Amino acid sequence: MGDLGRYGAAALLCSDVAEANGALVPLETALEPLESCAPFVIRRLESATPKHLRREGPKPNPFLPWDTRLEVERLGTTHLLLLNKYPVQRGHLLLITQQWKPQSGWLETDDWAQLAAVDGETTGLWFFNSCAEAGASQPHRHLQLLPRQASEVSCPLDAPITAQLAGDEEPWPWRYQLSRRTQSRGPEASKELQQLYHQQLSRLGLGDPQTADRPLAPYNALISPEWFMTVARGKEHSAGFSVNALGFAGYLLLTEGSDREWLGRHGPLELLRSVAMAP
Repeated sequence: MGDLGRYGAAALLCSDVAEANGALVPLETALEPLESCAPFVIRRLESATPKHLRREGPKPNPFLPWDTRLEVERLGTTHLLLLNKYPVQRGHLLLITQQWKPQSGWLETDDWAQLAAVDGETTGLWFFNSCAEAGASQPHRHLQLLPRQASEVSCPLDAPITAQLAGDEEPWPWRYQLSRRTQSRGPEASKELQQLYHQQLSRLGLGDPQTADRPLAPYNALISPEWFMTVARGKEHSAGFSVNALGFAGYLLLTEGSDREWLGRHGPLELLRSVAMAP
């Protein structure tokens, strides 16, 4: 995949070893030809549905302890980079806390510091699902990164998002906040990300850490090298689709229960509107 930076390259090397020893289980998918859904990328799951996409009630925490065969690098004493056990994209990374932190709690200074440190070495599309209702598969805090080369766009909806930032395109009909990033490296990048996070959640009516012990509603966060977006969620599932943050980046996964015909008739934007919080 070319130059993916330090951590992206390490993720690919670790993936080769982890797949050989059975720790990594890449999902088999195929592009689904739905021209009416462009620019969204629709993939059909051809593997058996992995455990994290099944609705089966409480699950054990896979990060305490984490599978060391999936470990890419420890980041000091607070976080580590781990391979996603069931990736659609090779090199899919998880930034997790080494000790228990709730996924549904506020993201903290250490989270942003480590995200910025990794992002300075390997950029791409970061995303966060705040709880099960926003598409999170685990209650232990984890942010996710799909590494990208510098020449690649971060996601299928990067162009309309960039156009919205420039004032050249109308906003979408759901509750979200979108901001431009100005800092790309070091402590200033970490500080800016944390400021944007609190600013956006406050503007969405999701509260702040001074008055609430956790955000007041489910949400997704998406971060590219150029922008930061937070979407308030109303529900996780619609028309048989499980929608997490990647839906709002332009990626959808067809599984056994997904209503392909509904998606073809109504389109992906209507699917997103149906799971996001109304304006």
